Amino acid sequence: MSLFRSHCCQALACALSVVLAPAGLAAQDDPPPQIDAAGRPAKIPVAAFADWLVLDGARLSETGRRIAIGGNSDGHQMIRIYDADTLELKQVIDGGDSDDFNWFRWAGDDRLLLSVMRQTENANYWARMSRLLVYDMVTGKMSYAGLKKAAVDGDTVVYVDPAGEYVLLNYQNQARYEAEVWRVPLDGTAMERSERVVDNQGGVQFWFADSDGVVRLGMGRTSRGSVVVLYRGGPGEEFERVTKIARDDEDTIENWDVIGLQPGSDIGYTLQPTEDGREILREFNYRTATAGPVVYEDDKWSVEGVRLDDDGKPVAVNIRDDRLRQVWLDKDMGAVQDSLSQALGGRSVRIISNADRRRMLVLQTGPDDPGALYVFTPAEKRLAFLANLRPDIDFRLLSRGTAHDIATRDGLAMRSYLTLPRGRGKTGLPLIVMPHGGPFGIRDDLEYNDWVQLFANRGYAVLQPNFRGSGGFGSDFEEAGDGEIGRKMQDDLDDATRWAVAQGYADPARVCVVGASYGGYAALWAVIRNPELYRCAASWAGVTDWDAILLYDSEALTRRAYTEKWKPKVRGKDSGFDLSKVSPMAQLGRLTRPVFLGQGKDDTRVPYSQYYRLVEKAERMGIELDTLMLEDGHTPVREGNHEKLLDAMVAFLERHNPPD
Repeated sequence: MSLFRSHCCQALACALSVVLAPAGLAAQDDPPPQIDAAGRPAKIPVAAFADWLVLDGARLSETGRRIAIGGNSDGHQMIRIYDADTLELKQVIDGGDSDDFNWFRWAGDDRLLLSVMRQTENANYWARMSRLLVYDMVTGKMSYAGLKKAAVDGDTVVYVDPAGEYVLLNYQNQARYEAEVWRVPLDGTAMERSERVVDNQGGVQFWFADSDGVVRLGMGRTSRGSVVVLYRGGPGEEFERVTKIARDDEDTIENWDVIGLQPGSDIGYTLQPTEDGREILREFNYRTATAGPVVYEDDKWSVEGVRLDDDGKPVAVNIRDDRLRQVWLDKDMGAVQDSLSQALGGRSVRIISNADRRRMLVLQTGPDDPGALYVFTPAEKRLAFLANLRPDIDFRLLSRGTAHDIATRDGLAMRSYLTLPRGRGKTGLPLIVMPHGGPFGIRDDLEYNDWVQLFANRGYAVLQPNFRGSGGFGSDFEEAGDGEIGRKMQDDLDDATRWAVAQGYADPARVCVVGASYGGYAALWAVIRNPELYRCAASWAGVTDWDAILLYDSEALTRRAYTEKWKPKVRGKDSGFDLSKVSPMAQLGRLTRPVFLGQGKDDTRVPYSQYYRLVEKAERMGIELDTLMLEDGHTPVREGNHEKLLDAMVAFLERHNPPD
């Protein structure tokens, strides 16, 4: 089913334009959208929102001959390989269980690298270990790309040979957490022919190479937590210590965000925080440890990512205001992106992969448009349609969200997003408050969201508050969430709800909370803590017991990740706070509202025990819950499971908070 997309766009003469209807617009021979006289769209089947396909992860091979697109099929991570000239599907690679899959990237044109997780246990410990695999397009074989006795982190790639012959891996000795660099061949002989190219230099845990593959910089922590940096100007030099930074000097440590080491130069780049918490792109001299001129900054938003050319110089940055924007520092590429946007009807586009300007992958999306992927060949001025993210959704039936700054009771501003159902007016609506997961450093924006669009299509207004602790709004706002789980972070959700009521958007008697992961916790806690505000709650994979999850995480996470990052975020400075006061498990007796509770039995992030212990306790207390257990992980990716979850949530909401 090819809903309202151009299947082939041809450029005319010297200007890029389209002959057929551009993406995001209906062609003349398409049927009109199914919208009734009141302006209400037809119900889109739940199944249309349920597939997992990641177009923005699509990548071109080194010269642009091949395209790789990741997606999920019955709980397995599948990577589809297309011929970039004919757009013909050539191969499908099974990357294993989706919960165990991390990432993929090309090595040359004929090999694909895959990072996966493996569980290892012996008499003394168990651990989930990352491993690097390589798939050979010519032979069709998958092989291990690592050492026989690899570390827990076996996928830390320092450099990828453009020809795809080898990679440089950061190999960390787990006894002393000190790293070496190994040259690992990608022809299936890694365990026999790998060779060490940089020995441990004393305390270094992470190495960095320049764009020629010469290892130039190493960083690590001493036993007392200080950061040390070793550097050399080229392959003929010895490594020298250029700085030692005290563990509490976070401002200086954050300057060492190593980006773009260039051959024959001490100048690279770093993302440096400003006083108001924004990150800006600056030059950085790695030999003298000093920051140079600003390369790019936005006066309000952080630089989230940097794209480098083959020489290690920045050519584009990513900024996320209400949507992800790609800003080209290369004016010629910026003009190309603008032309592509015009060719696609003025819709928002990003060039997500670029094979030396010979071929580009173009992603077109919108808040009310799931998106489509195109292949642009500049020499032929040809823009060809490749794939829809949601091929069974008529995007003309979707709703466009709007951005709002909502004040918290203590004077902060939450950037939040409100999506109204079409054809139902703008007042007195049933409202779904939908907090994001994470919670720290994560944020919502106006990019397309399956759950938002499904609920809006069913007649609900949907509010996504970026409560304190969310990322992208400066370090002060994120750190304001430390130790505030279930407290001020929950106050923010209540303040957002009261705002929607005060503005007239929401009927105060018809507000429910829906979320997954941390958002699932926040939904469940909302109806226990503030039943006067909320009519019901739907939670998927939500934390129910914070003491238990911290104990679990202390074993599941690395010691440093747990003690330096996660535990301080949850507990904050008030380490003596009794977390049972904000845990649904301990406070279940206060529940008086309907609750839907769902969980994956194989979840390794929020373990199944968080779910079944609450269900058992509710049964003992005579508290009725709507429940759904799926044979799946933290994200429901196995065949039909996401659809089952969405069906159950929609049915629960329509029963306890009907839209009509």
